[in-house]
Amino acid sequence: MRRARTQAERDSVTVEIMYAAVTGAFLAAGALAAIASPVLAGQAHGTAGDGWITIGVIVAAAVFCGRVGLVLRRFERTGRQPGGQPSQPGRTKPDS
Repeated sequence: MRRARTQAERDSVTVEIMYAAVTGAFLAAGALAAIASPVLAGQAHGTAGDGWITIGVIVAAAVFCGRVGLVLRRFERTGRQPGGQPSQPGRTKPDS
């Protein structure tokens, strides 16, 4: 049975989700702009332009989902506690 999360734990998860979504959106926008650059530069018209846009949207969606999944899996795997504290106190190595 799972214990109730503290407010700090809920805040930590919320921040991580927002970080994943924002960085995923920026990377997806970059991927879309890179793939659709022939259309944006006026070099592709008509059906070819539509194809570049379609491919760009598909790749951007994949980049977004991949980034969000990667960040959230890494967050879950590290088992971090709020404030960057280790999940098992006493298991840290001294700085010196």
